[in-house]
Amino acid sequence: MYAVIETGGKQYRVEVGTELEVDLLDAAPGDEIKIERVLLVGDGDESAIGRPTVADAAVSVEVVRQDRGDKVISFKYRPKARRRVKKGHRQDITVLRVTDVRFGEKSAAESKRKADSDARTERERLQEAATKQAAADAELAAKLAKTQKPKVDEKPAGRASPTKAKAAATDEKPAAKRRARTKTADADAKATDKPAPKKTTRAKKDE
Repeated sequence: MYAVIETGGKQYRVEVGTELEVDLLDAAPGDEIKIERVLLVGDGDESAIGRPTVADAAVSVEVVRQDRGDKVISFKYRPKARRRVKKGHRQDITVLRVTDVRFGEKSAAESKRKADSDARTERERLQEAATKQAAADAELAAKLAKTQKPKVDEKPAGRASPTKAKAAATDEKPAAKRRARTKTADADAKATDKPAPKKTTRAKKDE
């Protein structure tokens, strides 16, 4: 639920929990003030427009503090007359916090409290369910740990490891391939080893 209020000649759209700065009001921090100049009240798809104000509508606010706004600089001058006037102004303001918006028998503060309570109850219910589920999971894990037997890493006798078996398989070659390789190597060696030419002396030729 929201409302449009008027104070100090200005209009503000407010909800429960809204903080706004208005012109200075004669009130001390912590005081409760009821603003009855409510121009519009909206609740979901329904809204009530005042002519000029909404009947049976009021907005309760709490004074947070008395403060001063930002400085506003005012500068005036007249050309060719050497006239320069510079002024600064800080407006006194009052900071308000909206505590409730009422329209007839409806109260925005009560609706919000009910919604917060329902959400808290739902959160507690989900947290309790999660705690129970975690306890059940822990109990099941403990039971499985007790029933499960430890594994013993023992290799069967007479069986080689996979790496050794693979190495032995790669090293083994058929006898036929070994013989063929030996023959080709011998042929290459014979082809490359040519006999050296015989030296003949001139004396033998003359004879």
